[in-house]
Amino acid sequence: MTRNIAIIGGGVGGLCLAQGLRKAGLDVTVYERDTTPADRLQGYRVHIDPDGARALHDCLPPHLWRAFLDTTGHSGQDFGFLTERLELLTLLETPKATDPADDHHSVSRITLRQVLLSGLDDVVRFGKSYERYERLPDGRVELFFADGTSESADIVVGADGGNSRVRRQYLPHAERVETGITTVAGKFPLTEETRKLVAPRLTDGPNNVIPPKGMGLFTAPHDLHGEVAYGGIGVTEQAGALMDNTSSYILWAFGANGSRFPADISEMSGERLKVTVARMIESWDPDLRRLVDMSHPDTVTLLPIRTSVPIAPWPATNITLLGDAIHSMTPMRGIGANTALRDARLLCQALTGSISIEAIADYEAQMREYGFAAVRDSLRAAEQFVGESRVARAGFKIFLRLARRFPSLKAKAFS
Repeated sequence: MTRNIAIIGGGVGGLCLAQGLRKAGLDVTVYERDTTPADRLQGYRVHIDPDGARALHDCLPPHLWRAFLDTTGHSGQDFGFLTERLELLTLLETPKATDPADDHHSVSRITLRQVLLSGLDDVVRFGKSYERYERLPDGRVELFFADGTSESADIVVGADGGNSRVRRQYLPHAERVETGITTVAGKFPLTEETRKLVAPRLTDGPNNVIPPKGMGLFTAPHDLHGEVAYGGIGVTEQAGALMDNTSSYILWAFGANGSRFPADISEMSGERLKVTVARMIESWDPDLRRLVDMSHPDTVTLLPIRTSVPIAPWPATNITLLGDAIHSMTPMRGIGANTALRDARLLCQALTGSISIEAIADYEAQMREYGFAAVRDSLRAAEQFVGESRVARAGFKIFLRLARRFPSLKAKAFS
């Protein structure tokens, strides 16, 4: 008997899972609240690490894996730690892997979603805003949607993000809380002319800028080198500076405790956000200030930082969760999307082997371990990113300088 799997949510993790299940010949349907694929697009780049790359490689059919590679940026992945005066504290080298499935990649979130949606026209059902579920006497699950319709499924996967309605009903004690940290992000356009206006380190790879205390800045280039390859799958360009997925840029994200920002920060336009950040970093190196000053205001947005609270194991059933729906984390480690992709690969492998409660239990046992570890590590990184202790910051900078001088120390500390 064919058993059908329902995925609530068509984000990165949910779509990757759908691709993998479809590739394995399983019956899967994705219910997505957006009315069209272009709704609620996110206009920034995302870092895909080897966990994420391996998941995409294994879940996507070969032509879509090739399309993913064709649409990635060409920036280096060596990670720099810098002072606010652009002094290099240390550089973490990341050698390029022989196999792209074991490598790091920079990709537009918009383009990645278009790749993940490709070929799923008969799988993804748009305009289906999930509301609640009920368990049926035969063990199946009835899903109810805002349009008054309902659908039943043998297995339900909640992949509906940090505000997951599936989680809210299934695990009501699983909380997602504010961290008190606020970030503002923007896009500095990379052209032949603007490349000459900033230090090469800012275009060479990602960086963590560490000022004396209380705030931080992350930068990462998404450099297409003027080349946009679409792999023949119909990836489309998006209009507007924020949603532009075909041009090169440097993503910057400035963060601080919410108390450091004006009280009306949540009501500010992109232009006012730019001015606010510019004032807060006015004593920093001119090249860093230029990243902010030359960003189009439409690309500058406010990003409050929230995190899940890890919970104890729960009994496995035919309802499960993946990605932000269960382990939402701060972006300061850059592993949220990759952890969701890792979930998708693991759950796909489990259900391909056996569509059973035992398979879901095995998935959840592993997912909880690495997923909640990622939540804790990301929260710790966020707290360090905006740390208020000047002494702690100074000590960390001394350590980074020593690590730069002594490779064995760096290898031990960052392995």
